[in-house]
Amino acid sequence: MEVTLLEGERLDELQRNGYFIIQHTKKFCFGMDAVLLSGFAKVKEGERAVDLGTGTGIIPILLEAKTEGEHFTGLEIQPASVDMARRSVRYNRLEDKISIEIGDIKDASAQFGASSFHVVTTNPPYMTDRHGLANPEDAKAIARHEILCSLEDVIRESARLLKPQGRFYMVHRPFRLAEIFVLMRQYGIEPKRMRLVHPYIDREPNMVLLEGLRGGRPRITVEKPLVVYQRPGVYTDEIHEVYGY
Repeated sequence: MEVTLLEGERLDELQRNGYFIIQHTKKFCFGMDAVLLSGFAKVKEGERAVDLGTGTGIIPILLEAKTEGEHFTGLEIQPASVDMARRSVRYNRLEDKISIEIGDIKDASAQFGASSFHVVTTNPPYMTDRHGLANPEDAKAIARHEILCSLEDVIRESARLLKPQGRFYMVHRPFRLAEIFVLMRQYGIEPKRMRLVHPYIDREPNMVLLEGLRGGRPRITVEKPLVVYQRPGVYTDEIHEVYGY
């Protein structure tokens, strides 16, 4: 299927099911955190999932390739990203499995309705400090900093969107773990599974993968650390497995 690329866009192969994704070289492109989240999240047969702040749709596309989920929705506020995501869905012939909706995370439960999904995934902005941001309207700034939504907005709306016993999956930074756990419990999502991601085996973690259960009982499993690199430029076997090559 042919695809029309706008100026600055490129078509990247995802190494999964022959899928590709459209990205813009000067705007925000997906990173390893999105790929790792797609490997950590579980969407079972017959389940419907929503990805909050989907960007160019990388997580719904990868989850469709990796899981048995019935349907995947991506919610994104930036029109240019929505357009790229929708074109990627069409290019991969996934219109029956993936829908990309434009909207604000802060209003997600009003847009979709309460208890609408079995699974919520999110790779939200990590940083609260806007100091030094030359252009807060820039796509990269919006993706990295809490400009248009806060961590509390994300967790509150996730709790409202989830069915009882629905699962919440998020990738974030370890330095905000205390705040994350407080907010998850405040909104009725019990932390159930955690995995820290280390760039090298002897370095401190720079990412954390989390699973929560709406209405779950207190008990968390801390999985073994995930190490990204054996040495500079060389991924570990587990990272190769997550990426699919």
